[in-house]
Amino acid sequence: QILNDLLQAHGYETLQEVSGSGVVQMVKEKRPDLILMDIQLPVISGLELTKILKEDEELKEIPIVAVTAFALNGDEEKIRKGGCDGYIAKPFSISCLLETIAKLLNSHE
Repeated sequence: QILNDLLQAHGYETLQEVSGSGVVQMVKEKRPDLILMDIQLPVISGLELTKILKEDEELKEIPIVAVTAFALNGDEEKIRKGGCDGYIAKPFSISCLLETIAKLLNSHE
């Protein structure tokens, strides 16, 4: 919720889906410009969801940024190899988060 409020305060329109099983359907219906993916989701992991989205020809170009508490050596590389276009470790810097989002949105226009 904090991330959602922060993004809205900076002028971004947001959608939320707390159910991993609902993410793919929401993305197909709404076609967001960017996805912030929590890696630690119940039932299905954010990396599994990323794989599903990146394998879909209609959705694979949507940038996905992993937002995770995994911040050990090698975690970013593992997450990027899993298909994520960006990586933000918790606790995150607000300026770093906004910079990453802006960069990915601008590069996929």
